[in-house]
Amino acid sequence: MFDTTTPAAPVVPTRGRLRPLGLDEVRITGGFWGDRQTVNGSATLTHIESRLESEGWLPNFDLAAAGTLPAGRRGREFADSEIYKYLEALAWEIGRTDAAADSDLEQRFRRVVDRVAAAQEPDGYLNTMFGRDGQGERWSALQWGHELYCLGHLFQAAVARVRTRPDADDGLVAVARLAAELVCQEFGVDGRDAICGHAEVEVGLAELGRALGEQRYIDQAALFVERHGRGSLGEIEWGQEYFQDDVPVRDAQALRGHAVRANYLASGATDVAIERSDVELLDALRGQWDRTVERRTYVTGGQGSHHQDEAFGDDWELPPDRAYSETCAGIGSIMFSWRLLLATGDVRHADLIERTLFNVVATSPADDGRAFFYANTLHQRTPGTPADPDATSARASSSLRAPWFEVSCCPPNVARTFASLAAYVTTADDDGVQLHQYAPSTVRTTLPDGRIVAFEVSTTYPVEGDVRIVIAEDAEFALTLRVPAWASGATVRVHSGGEVTESPAPAGGVEITRAFRAGDVVELHLPIVARSTAPHPMVDAVRGSVVIERGPEVLALESIDLGADVGDAVVIGDPVESDGHVVLPVRHRSTGDTVDAPLIAYHDWARRGPSTMRVWIPTA
Repeated sequence: MFDTTTPAAPVVPTRGRLRPLGLDEVRITGGFWGDRQTVNGSATLTHIESRLESEGWLPNFDLAAAGTLPAGRRGREFADSEIYKYLEALAWEIGRTDAAADSDLEQRFRRVVDRVAAAQEPDGYLNTMFGRDGQGERWSALQWGHELYCLGHLFQAAVARVRTRPDADDGLVAVARLAAELVCQEFGVDGRDAICGHAEVEVGLAELGRALGEQRYIDQAALFVERHGRGSLGEIEWGQEYFQDDVPVRDAQALRGHAVRANYLASGATDVAIERSDVELLDALRGQWDRTVERRTYVTGGQGSHHQDEAFGDDWELPPDRAYSETCAGIGSIMFSWRLLLATGDVRHADLIERTLFNVVATSPADDGRAFFYANTLHQRTPGTPADPDATSARASSSLRAPWFEVSCCPPNVARTFASLAAYVTTADDDGVQLHQYAPSTVRTTLPDGRIVAFEVSTTYPVEGDVRIVIAEDAEFALTLRVPAWASGATVRVHSGGEVTESPAPAGGVEITRAFRAGDVVELHLPIVARSTAPHPMVDAVRGSVVIERGPEVLALESIDLGADVGDAVVIGDPVESDGHVVLPVRHRSTGDTVDAPLIAYHDWARRGPSTMRVWIPTA
């Protein structure tokens, strides 16, 4: 049996420094992220379902149920996974909105589950690409077939359903359980000694094991993690590191190879380390995170500098114009960082999550939620052309956001992230609550000893850096507020009973422990001003350039505002804020003219049409 008191959150470790608060305890009520959640729920989910239908990826399950495959099957070998990510997104959206049993969302969810369940074989096997006459045999193409990868996403969808509607009788959990039992039978200690070429089953199994109280699934995840690094998937042109199959996970020095695979594996390995109290493995993963963030991560939080293999480069290999920075890699990075934050309480992980959310995840979707960036370059040299709204684009060839891709992993990945975003905002421990991400929200949770902590957060962050917390109920607890590393000069004020106390809020965080009374106010002030950031001297590609940041947002120069190609601009002064805008003094190389060029948030680039754009701008 699963624990119905478990938070409605994607990640719920049984031990660790911090406990996540779920969608049943935290609500984002507006602001930057609230707006994106609204668009995601009202437009993106419908758009995704429509394309899954029209592209034939969802009808593949109908063909499987009818016994007519392989005739008529459409999509790549991993197309099944997009249906599972869509189901996960729907489940979180149902939980986020408290959708009723007869709501449109709930009925859409159940209809898709029915079609998926009808395609499952009696022994639990579920895949539309393999296992039938005219198709490859089951598990016969582990290097590229993605069978286990797809099941990993099925397991995460089932976790979302368990955590948001534990009493729902729709069949998805039963489907996932039967498939997980088959995986354990086929790939257990006495089964196939093999791994999947795309990590994901590890994290899916581990969390499903937590959600259903099945240690067997966690043990199987551990088996998969430990099997990485033996070269069992064979050599390919990009090397065994592409699959993270070159060295064992606990011996690796940094994330390497395919950036999404690497982050998914690191996330699953962290789950295994926590559940097994494996300090050695956890320390290895923390070291990998440190080196990866310092040497292999873009200023936006993006990861992956190789187009050909969607992979990390070597240390300091971070060319802005060749940044692949896949949206899914950013989401994978958040998954890894969040697990480490829960395990250790180290706020650097929350800092990276914030950077990646604002500058990768928020960059991908169009304003209407119906087009996306697959990759996120930091320097666009040609304006490009708008994507055909009815076409399916190659994954990274679109210079503007496109409605769908031949490999469309990013749209449903963005959708499930936005729908579950409130679960990445706040945590708790025995002493109190920690606020990691700033958005208008309400928080109400019960500490282990029965104390109720309840408060409301109001803020216009990141436009301004003032965060106001109003206590809703009397309680003595510790309130910890994250102070980002960039927020020099931050302060915190406490208003209680007519008295006001103010103190510095050092980078890292500030903890306020007291007997709070209903109506008490805590005000955190984070100085949000435009600042110039120089690159690390080892990054050759941007030496002699600067990037302008403001709060958590990276800013960009777009040709629409410069009035010329951005390659013509040279920085000649510091950024200045004027009338709510940031302008940067630049000189045109071609004419020698100087101009104050407006900058925009990087996540807003290309929303006004084709343009050239750059983040790192050369200095005079």
